[in-house]
Amino acid sequence: MSGHSDSGIKARVRTVRERIAAACERAGRDPAGVTLIAASKTQGPGAVAAAWRAGIRDFGENRVQEALAKMPLVEALTGAGLDGPRWHLIGHLQRNKAKAAAGAFVILHGVDSARLVDTLAGSGHATRILFEVNVAGEATKHGASPEELDALIAHAARYPTISVEGLMTVAPLATDPEDVRPVFRALRLLAEAHNLSTLSMGMTNDFEVAIEEGATHVRVGRAIFGVRA
Repeated sequence: MSGHSDSGIKARVRTVRERIAAACERAGRDPAGVTLIAASKTQGPGAVAAAWRAGIRDFGENRVQEALAKMPLVEALTGAGLDGPRWHLIGHLQRNKAKAAAGAFVILHGVDSARLVDTLAGSGHATRILFEVNVAGEATKHGASPEELDALIAHAARYPTISVEGLMTVAPLATDPEDVRPVFRALRLLAEAHNLSTLSMGMTNDFEVAIEEGATHVRVGRAIFGVRA
């Protein structure tokens, strides 16, 4: 069982927040500068509502259709109104889902092409985005190359409705999180070079190293919701 009781999720959220605070202390950072996003893909509305009751306000979904179906169910369970979940799209965004996503999420983390920016600009919504960068150059991963970033940022600047707030990356899977520290460092340096303040990087396996390297948003699933059966 994945242990979706309120008490289990509450305890795991507390542990994750303690680990975030410890990583911030090591890096000389304020924990208030790190947003914890509960990666809630494949989780049911009950588990998401339990995480909200445990104090989580930011939730990350990978698939637009799954998220759109889940959102009203979660909001009905929380009854939260203005204090309800803030939904982030943390998976790669497909162009045919872009217009639906633009109006549904507070920010889109997985934008990686000029054509996708064009589609979002035509959605009729003011849209906050992060450019996904494939820092490690993995063939199996989405994301623009670091060399493409200048052109992408210049392209997005043509549109008054598109706000580029930062960068996102998915680090390679590694047994030792220290092995991916250079990936997080490289993303931070790219963001600094472009005067971007938001860095979405780090997941359950490596979020502490990501925080030490400057992550402002970490996307944590398993450490909050437990291992699925």
